[in-house]
Amino acid sequence: MLKILDRYILVKFLGTFFVAIALILMIAVVFDISEKIEDFVSKGASLREIVMDHYMNFLVFYGNLFSSMIVFIATIFFTSKMTARTELVAMLTGGMSFKRLLYPYFLGATLIAVISLYLSHYVIPKTNETRLNFEWRYIQDKSKERFQNLHRQIRPGHMIFLENYNTRRMSGYHFAYEHFEGQRMLSAMKSDFMRYDTVTTKWRLDNVVIRSIDEDGTQHLRRERRIDTTLALLPEDLATIIYNAEMMPTPELNEFIRAEQLRGSENVNYFIIEKLKRTSWPASTYILVLIALSLSSQKTRGGLGLNIAIGLAICVSYIFFMQISTTFATLSNFPPVLAVWLPNIFFSLLGLYLYARAPK
Repeated sequence: MLKILDRYILVKFLGTFFVAIALILMIAVVFDISEKIEDFVSKGASLREIVMDHYMNFLVFYGNLFSSMIVFIATIFFTSKMTARTELVAMLTGGMSFKRLLYPYFLGATLIAVISLYLSHYVIPKTNETRLNFEWRYIQDKSKERFQNLHRQIRPGHMIFLENYNTRRMSGYHFAYEHFEGQRMLSAMKSDFMRYDTVTTKWRLDNVVIRSIDEDGTQHLRRERRIDTTLALLPEDLATIIYNAEMMPTPELNEFIRAEQLRGSENVNYFIIEKLKRTSWPASTYILVLIALSLSSQKTRGGLGLNIAIGLAICVSYIFFMQISTTFATLSNFPPVLAVWLPNIFFSLLGLYLYARAPK
């Protein structure tokens, strides 16, 4: 008997989820087209590029991104309907414990979470490459080509600073290169302007001042109008575009994070957060299913409408909490691991509280 009920709940769970995600993504596509159609037409994007490069990958990305939220709303919706028809009451009074009732819900959540984990770590970074390159060509503001106040450690003891850098022109202003041994500076070089020559694969520096320091502290200055030199960095090392992290499968992203930590990149927390969110978002599926079941398993005066309203409020709170915590981690010394998992920890406690209050 329990196996029949398990199948009944699981079919309801998955069926409501896939219908809900299809409807929400259709609405999202309609709004996205209405917002970007002018860019598509004015910049000459072909129909094949719009459909295959943008919207096919758009559906995969946003379907996975919001899967746990849609599971939450779907669970509240069909469970509230079962409660209104007294189906859950019949199950509980017939001998099924509330703990046992969680089994088909968590089975469905596991299926969705496993698929989401695989997509997040390995598939979506590849589809993002096509989608984001399309957006870069036809949609995005090209002012994002410019970066300011870049600091890098290109190898141990070798530090660079660049006040302004243009990724498209591969050039920048007010460049400084300093070489340290421990706490002692061995040499420093400053240049008013630098540009990368793709033919010679060298950097051309203008108005250069080179300072070397002997062990006894004696300094030697040399000025050059222009020099061509090789440095232990490439143009892409200077200004990594943030969304590049979204194009990397997790093994590749791990290597990239280690390289950015060595360079002393100011964006390293962003990349760590991107990696951690690939696991924390799918894991939240279990938490949100527990909250949804606990909320909707008892009759309320407001019925289905009240449960959905509460569910939407919780969804908004979760997203807001995640955004605030990750922003703190990106812009300050707040630990990225704590920033990403703190919303899950908080809502886990909320889920356990609601579970304890749910009818048994």
